[in-house]
Amino acid sequence: MPALQQTEHEGEVVWLGHVPAGRSLRARPVERLPLEFQGITGGRHEGATRPSCSRVTNLYPQRGTEIRNTRQLSLLSVEDLDEIAARMEMDALDPALLGASVVLRGIPDFTHIPPSSRLQAPSGATLTVDMENRPCVLPGREIEAEHAGFGAGFKPAAAGRRGVTAWVERPGDLALGDRLTLFVPDQPAWSP
Repeated sequence: MPALQQTEHEGEVVWLGHVPAGRSLRARPVERLPLEFQGITGGRHEGATRPSCSRVTNLYPQRGTEIRNTRQLSLLSVEDLDEIAARMEMDALDPALLGASVVLRGIPDFTHIPPSSRLQAPSGATLTVDMENRPCVLPGREIEAEHAGFGAGFKPAAAGRRGVTAWVERPGDLALGDRLTLFVPDQPAWSP
């Protein structure tokens, strides 16, 4: 019996971005995103491992500890982006400024899909969701550079709407217009 159940939910890929390795979080829009086991070749978050960061200091107090890279990609939804923009009193929010890899339309409450869910493309490329992506100040800096006076509002506005982080379980290409099928773990929610 499969441990992951296919849902009726599909997300249409409406935006793809490549964040080049380097200092900036800003993504460059692309029409196709080739994915390898290491993530996006030449990307800021490429690699099988990564240094630990503030999100896991309770596990690894020494920042920079080498750990598995479950943050190869940043996935957001149009619906969550629209909500963040509204909370910031902006007309729209460019996903490039948030370092987005993939923006989908059509999966309800996308930021809260279960950890370990899978998103599978027609090419067979499959992404494993790690967890909700917590807002940080880095996108705020990019927003501020383009929209003075709005950057500081990003972190509070994005709480609970920042999308998810994911890693490549099966390589393949993603393209604009692809429909990613959502699979969720076949287990009850934990309630100790």
